[in-house]
Amino acid sequence: MAQSSTRRENRTARRTLRAELRRRAAGTRLAASCRRRPRSLATHLIASGVDRETATGCANGLRTVAKRVGVEPAATARTRRTVHGGRAHQTRTVYRYTRAQVARLVAAYKPRKAEYKAAVVCLARVVAA
Repeated sequence: MAQSSTRRENRTARRTLRAELRRRAAGTRLAASCRRRPRSLATHLIASGVDRETATGCANGLRTVAKRVGVEPAATARTRRTVHGGRAHQTRTVYRYTRAQVARLVAAYKPRKAEYKAAVVCLARVVAA
């Protein structure tokens, strides 16, 4: 029985390693996508390694800064999202910004919340690279 438990452990370890590889590859693809074309502010934050909850709040602050500074989005898109269990569609307008625009917004953004300060540092590091 020692052999079957070892096989099971090996299988579990390989599954864990494959999942980690998929996560890292997805992060790399997302970061490359943000370098190539305009993306939403939340997407830029998520690509820099910030969790989704903090990214949405910080993106709201960056949108406010964009209005104040006068930065217009590089692209506007209409997306269809499914709601109510996938039965109905809801159309949303999405504003997308380039890396240069995000760098300008980060320079003007002065958050007060500790999580947002850390998120802006991560975003500034990625945008400057």
